[in-house]
Amino acid sequence: MPKIEVNEKLFFEAVGRRYDYAALEDVLPCAKAELDERPDETLPENERTIKIELNDTNRPDLWSTNGVARQLKLHANGKMPDYFKFMANRGNTDYGERVINVEPEMKDIRPFMVAFLICGKPIDDTMLKDIIQTQEKLCWNFGRKRKSISMGVYRAEKIKFPATYKAVDPDKTSFVPLQCEQPMTCRQILTDHPKGRDFGWILEGLPKFPLLTDSNGEVLSMAPIINGAFLGAAKVGDTDLMVEMTGDNMENLLLSMNIVACDFIDQGYDIKPILVKHPYETGFGRDIMTPFYFQKTTKAKLSNINKVLGSEFDIQKICDALTRMGSTVETKQIENDWEITLAPPPYRNDFLHEVDVTEDVMIGLGVSEFPPLKPRDFTIGKLSDVTLFSRKAKEIMVGLGYQEMIFNYLGSKKDYVERMNIDARDIIEIENPMSENYQFVRNSIIPSLLRAESGSANAIFPHKIFEVGKVAYICDAENTGTLTRQNLGLLTVASNANFNTLASEISSLLYFLNHEYKVVETEDPRFVPGRQAGILVGEKQIGIFGEVHPQVLENWAIQVPCVAAELDLEELM
Repeated sequence: MPKIEVNEKLFFEAVGRRYDYAALEDVLPCAKAELDERPDETLPENERTIKIELNDTNRPDLWSTNGVARQLKLHANGKMPDYFKFMANRGNTDYGERVINVEPEMKDIRPFMVAFLICGKPIDDTMLKDIIQTQEKLCWNFGRKRKSISMGVYRAEKIKFPATYKAVDPDKTSFVPLQCEQPMTCRQILTDHPKGRDFGWILEGLPKFPLLTDSNGEVLSMAPIINGAFLGAAKVGDTDLMVEMTGDNMENLLLSMNIVACDFIDQGYDIKPILVKHPYETGFGRDIMTPFYFQKTTKAKLSNINKVLGSEFDIQKICDALTRMGSTVETKQIENDWEITLAPPPYRNDFLHEVDVTEDVMIGLGVSEFPPLKPRDFTIGKLSDVTLFSRKAKEIMVGLGYQEMIFNYLGSKKDYVERMNIDARDIIEIENPMSENYQFVRNSIIPSLLRAESGSANAIFPHKIFEVGKVAYICDAENTGTLTRQNLGLLTVASNANFNTLASEISSLLYFLNHEYKVVETEDPRFVPGRQAGILVGEKQIGIFGEVHPQVLENWAIQVPCVAAELDLEELM
């Protein structure tokens, strides 16, 4: 979980009151946080650092001094600053000469950019350090180590607009990067500059690199690696700063910009928009000005909230709790119930379901509103039916000579889609993954088995492995839009592995699971045509087996024939 270090003086000034450390520990849960380490109290207040651990990766707005302080202040008095007057799509549209033009070539390199100007008072040392920390936390955690989001801060008074975001030849373009005194080519920066060595993998292999320059040709940055030494070196005392972000997901960029803008607004700065003109669609239009309010409303019913919380709160108490979490609420009475329409603040985008509204009610009210109760029902714990049935299936598989494996449920698009010769239509993608290696939820166990086999070429053949585990996929018929199932996947790798041998093992497995079955022809691209079959129990297909397609084996760099099968155990119960 993210951890942040906050300057004690700046933090308590932002909160609007001072807490002792014991009291701070008590109020931090309203920001889904806890005190990680107390500062050295022998130091002066403006030199003390409080370390706070955040317990929720869905709230990047809390990954800064001002973010946590804002939530504590809101929870205490329920008064939200008027952020909307700074939103570009709510009237703040005076961009003057501040324009950035994006060139068409950027569409296939690093397509999106957003920017705004902060002004009003000089930046002091404490605020500058906090800006840098916010930049690092957002881009490292939420921005997947800068791959999806990178942020640059520049000395705005020295920028000559309009600026240009363009693609350049990395071997023929040079500039002086931050922390250097001599010019370096863009490609040289990837190998010789510390930031280039850290983040150069993002641009590696691209024919051209991104470059942001002003109308004088002065380099602001080579996103997402490093700023230019002149315009990109923000200093204490600067009064006007330009903040820009680049990436591949416009919604995440807009959210990140709103978070940063609200942090500055809380510190008394003004926000002025910058017009970024894209020559292609971004999902929010071609011309983008930020901050930009794009959040959708979420509906919830009072009865459902009370049912989940085991409470009997009235509508006023629920609305007060949601307001203390920063949201705007409207209510409408429907028969004997109330419907709540929640509009999140500009810096939040984590409301996906009525349960998320319920969670905010609980946090907004505080734990003290929920007195502890003794259990009223006598229950005895036992293994679930699916666990018992899964154990039976495991015993049968071991009897057939297979070795059990355990895999991660998350993986990459390359493993779950591209190497399996399938499309991603029904696969669940995580919206804000920490890494592209954990971007998708598996919809089949077979890719996990093949991944294990791809690293086992030196083991003595045959290889016979299986796993009983969860898979999930998109299902519109479900309330959540997804369905999770317990599956059995198995893989045999041997020079003589073939359809007929696997068919006999499937027959043995289903015999001992007390099921009669039929097989039907299938056309699954993961298997060889004509050497695959679907498993029918009753009239429903509950699995598939066959010889793995040579292209799939080549994708995994497997050079020995493979047969694989997968069955839905919950359908067999």
